[in-house]
Amino acid sequence: MVEKIAEINGIINNVVWGVPALILLIGTGILMTVLTKGFQFTHFGHMMKETVGGLFRKKDILKSDDKNSISQFQALCTALSATIGTGNIAGIAYAITMGGTGAIFWMWLAAIVGMMTNYSENVLGIFFRRRNQAGEWSGGAMYYLRDGLGGKKGFKGVGKVLAILFSVFAVFASFGIGNMGQVTSIRESVLHAFGFAADDRTGGLVIGVVVAVLAALVIIGGLTRIAKANERIVPFMAAFYIMGSLIIVIMNYNMIIPAFASIFGHAFSMEAAAGGVGGALIKQAVTWGFKRGVFSNEAGLGSSVMVHSASNVKEPVTQGLWGIFEVFFDTIVVCTLTALVILTTGIVDLDTGASLSGATKLGLATEAFTKCFGSFGGIFIAVAIALFAFSTVLGWSYYGTKAWEFLFGTKATIVYKMIFIVVIVAGSALDASLVIDLSDTFNGLMAIPNLIGVLTLSGTVMAITNNYAKRKFRGETSVKPMLSYFEDIQQEQERALDR
Repeated sequence: MVEKIAEINGIINNVVWGVPALILLIGTGILMTVLTKGFQFTHFGHMMKETVGGLFRKKDILKSDDKNSISQFQALCTALSATIGTGNIAGIAYAITMGGTGAIFWMWLAAIVGMMTNYSENVLGIFFRRRNQAGEWSGGAMYYLRDGLGGKKGFKGVGKVLAILFSVFAVFASFGIGNMGQVTSIRESVLHAFGFAADDRTGGLVIGVVVAVLAALVIIGGLTRIAKANERIVPFMAAFYIMGSLIIVIMNYNMIIPAFASIFGHAFSMEAAAGGVGGALIKQAVTWGFKRGVFSNEAGLGSSVMVHSASNVKEPVTQGLWGIFEVFFDTIVVCTLTALVILTTGIVDLDTGASLSGATKLGLATEAFTKCFGSFGGIFIAVAIALFAFSTVLGWSYYGTKAWEFLFGTKATIVYKMIFIVVIVAGSALDASLVIDLSDTFNGLMAIPNLIGVLTLSGTVMAITNNYAKRKFRGETSVKPMLSYFEDIQQEQERALDR
């Protein structure tokens, strides 16, 4: 039975994460880039000014006066907590060995167009959000599917069904990708760092219980506590990893130019064109680059928009700008540094991307850090993985909670939280490979209803963006801002803007 389930899941997974699905994901980003006239390029400076540039200039970015919402920075940190994870380390190593060094070029391309997919999701998330029974903001793909797509003539039923499907997929994905998969990474990295066998059941269980207790202290407290925890963990873990990576790249500065030459030179593999081999290599590079880009920043999956929608922001476009920055930081900064660490340390063949030692995934990344830092390198990676994975658990617990809330109501979320905590312990003691594989499929399935929502509501995204541009860039003060789909919230946010 287990083997049959795994076989069926493998077939579905190949479709969900296959080339057609990746084309849909990337195609949506390209479409939104075209419709907004390359907003991520033409207004990149404005994005930086309004996001990280405003951290110490605008009070509401770091602190929310509304006890039922979180600050814009907390929303970013919680979103990054779920996207910056093992995929930024092990995933990049795997992409290079499977797709060659040229895969990094296609990863960048996926991120560049993915910025506008994430932007669009966040704009729609803020525009269609509502307050729940506790007075907290609730938003995400399920809401703009139900109220946005469902609000179009003849699409009420379709919008509601897609919203339910998205929520179901998100709940199942949270237990695997956002829970068991991360706990497995924590267990393996900690056991390896302290010299224990990877299959040490007792040690794994102890680690699982510790992680479950720490997670419970945060998760039970709800979004505010999750946001406060991630506000502290994410900047530290990002700085910790970036500093270590930069030191290695600087130590191997003479290999920086050859590394970039290899990335660009093998993105199209023109030198291997004879006999159709070039076409196969190009396909590998494109597929793995796009996969890593999408897996890393989750643009198009509709996950991070759930926490971005809980921000204290008034303008939908403002949160969209944070979405652009999120993808930029996660993929262009963190993933690129991982790639440079691997490519400049001489542990892979720059012509093929093949590992010289045979190590793959996390082992290859560990090898790069160990080569430069000695035994401390292994500890460094173990600590980085543990921090990344734990923060991902916290971030995904919120995504699952919001999806559960949409399905069963606000009061029922305590049931989900208790199940989530129990699953952490189970994931540390059991072979969760099938559950993780199944949730990977559900993770991909989330993209289908979400992208339908983004594509069908692309006109709304354009209207909101143009409205913002008229007021902010062209100074048309007589234009009424588009802040919410709902008139009561529109008026509430207008009054807040006027204060």
